[in-house]
Amino acid sequence: MVNSVPPNSSSIVPANNQNFEIFSLIWLDQDVESQYIQNAENKLRSNINLIKKFLDVKKCQQYVEDLSPADRVVMIVSGGLGQQIVPSIHKLRQVISIYVYCMNKERNKRWSKYFTKVKGVINEVDELVSQINTDRQIQRNLDEPFSHNLFNVNCGNGTST
Repeated sequence: MVNSVPPNSSSIVPANNQNFEIFSLIWLDQDVESQYIQNAENKLRSNINLIKKFLDVKKCQQYVEDLSPADRVVMIVSGGLGQQIVPSIHKLRQVISIYVYCMNKERNKRWSKYFTKVKGVINEVDELVSQINTDRQIQRNLDEPFSHNLFNVNCGNGTST
């Protein structure tokens, strides 16, 4: 079954039809359908199974708020839309990091420095992709040892401490 999505609405873009991860990327930008964003999206697919794009702050915020507390989201926001949404969503558990992709780094650094989940204010698409991929790999490394070692407790000696 194929669902078509109107060009001016949000879209879900899975890298494949199986999204077993709770990790996804949300991109909020008025130019979300532009070629440079499409190029960045293609580069991000190696580490991210689900990409959801928004043009509208309210719809994006509602989507994030409706996510399960177990979900983890990385957000890319434009400078102007970021100023509108970041104060409302930065404390949500689901949001693990935010990147501001903009043309005016200095202006956007001034407001974004107050939000600890903003990991970068970036104006080059390759730098954005590289930073997200690096941070994603670090997050995977942090998550995997915990899940593998959770039940790896030495209980066989019969002594307690």
